Amino acid sequence: MRFDWPGLMRAGFQGLRLPPEAFWSLTPAELRLMLGEGQGPRPMARARLDELMANFPDDEGAKR
Repeated sequence: MRFDWPGLMRAGFQGLRLPPEAFWSLTPAELRLMLGEGQGPRPMARARLDELMANFPDDEGAKR
């Protein structure tokens, strides 16, 4: 796996304002979590919503 070190360093030092010793002591998983990655499923894209709506249409005759 290759890392974008310049991008990660920018995110850590400028975005998160981490001091160098804190940045370099993080694991890649910890840095990803701090950057907002891996915090659960991504929002559904419109294409997937359209697919679900086509496969499971609302039943207009159903009582609510």
